[in-house]
Amino acid sequence: MQILESLRKIVADFLKGKESYEVAVDNFIKELQKTLLRADVNVKLVQQLTSNIREHVLNSKPPPYISRQEWFIKIVYDELSNLFGGDIKPSIFPQKTPYIIMLVGVQGSGKTTTAAKIAYIYKRYGYKPCLVCADTYRPAAYEQLMQLSKSIDVAFCGDTSSKNAVEIAKKCVDVCIKNGSNMVIVDTAGRHGYNEEEALLNEMREIANSIAPDEIMLILDASIGQKAYELALRFHRATPIGSIVITKLDGTAKGGGALSAVAATKAVIKFIGTGEKIPEIEIFEPRRFVGRLLGLGDLPTLIEKLKTLEHSSMLEKRLAKGIASGRITLVDLYLQIQTIRKLGPLSKILQLIPGLSLLPLDDKQMKISEEKMDKWLAIINSMTYEELRNPNILDKSRILRIALGSGTTVDDVKDLIKYYELVNSFIKTAKRRHGILKKLGIDLSKIEV
Repeated sequence: MQILESLRKIVADFLKGKESYEVAVDNFIKELQKTLLRADVNVKLVQQLTSNIREHVLNSKPPPYISRQEWFIKIVYDELSNLFGGDIKPSIFPQKTPYIIMLVGVQGSGKTTTAAKIAYIYKRYGYKPCLVCADTYRPAAYEQLMQLSKSIDVAFCGDTSSKNAVEIAKKCVDVCIKNGSNMVIVDTAGRHGYNEEEALLNEMREIANSIAPDEIMLILDASIGQKAYELALRFHRATPIGSIVITKLDGTAKGGGALSAVAATKAVIKFIGTGEKIPEIEIFEPRRFVGRLLGLGDLPTLIEKLKTLEHSSMLEKRLAKGIASGRITLVDLYLQIQTIRKLGPLSKILQLIPGLSLLPLDDKQMKISEEKMDKWLAIINSMTYEELRNPNILDKSRILRIALGSGTTVDDVKDLIKYYELVNSFIKTAKRRHGILKKLGIDLSKIEV
């Protein structure tokens, strides 16, 4: 998302800048305005936000031992958090079971994939989800949702022999609950934006009346920007919306517009989609989201991602120890390389660590191919315990021995060592910036997940 890169650059430039504080603040606010407007955030909201920041800067002083630059970033963090919903923290846990969620949204918003993502999240928390296909308009809907349900091993129900979505929804909800599911997620047919067919809207109302959902969840594509405000209100008039999911936040410049527009409706944004894969969905918390936008990191999300993996407790502890000490070992790196294959690119993982987002993590140095991963794992396996603990002792003869023993080249071993040193320089920076955040009262690692 372009707003991510832009905001991080503004913060990094501000902290590294050599202009006077007053000039730096003025430049920061101007660049912030441009970035938010490009991200399709409403003009009046941008004006109000920057006005609040200027007023806060004029009427407050940093506490002892905090620089004015660091205090200013804290002010921006607070005001941006308020723009995207403030301290709202939606509870995803229902008060009763079985619990029925009905998904609605425009065609192409990623609703069917999101249905599986939501089921995936609830399954992780111990629920027994069942996915229901009540979309009789899109030919591939049934097959797509069935395959997605198989990929995450949850129950599925649908009926290709019927075109009556209301009857299918009612019958499947009953079947799911009878078979022991306590979280039923009903995927309905997508509406066509501003030219919705009245028949489809009526069908949506009829399904809601038939299955009496505990929650109606609107799925919105982040690319619609400010139109999210009107669209959310239109759907709410048809069937009262209980919560909202913003999808595709990883690939659009209009994500800020969608989030701020929905926040303006006072609707609850419950989840955000951050990628195409099923695990790439998160509970939306404005402060954590803004922390990541500004390069302040999001350790709770990283820990949550690690918890989805088997045998991850060791890596969690080693990662925490590495951040605390400002340095990781080659054994830590070995475990992290293994983890990358399941969590995605290392650059994306490191962006969740406070401070590292402000560094050029998209640099080619941080991108590891599958082939290179295999070589590096073999190299680490060929090292002695002493070499793993202290890579500084690696001389020419040791490097040659390791290369021969791992079936790689001397250059491959040197590449690994360079990469290891690069990661440690990032971790060292993270430790320093994490300390700054804690002094400012932004201890993201202690925010409840």
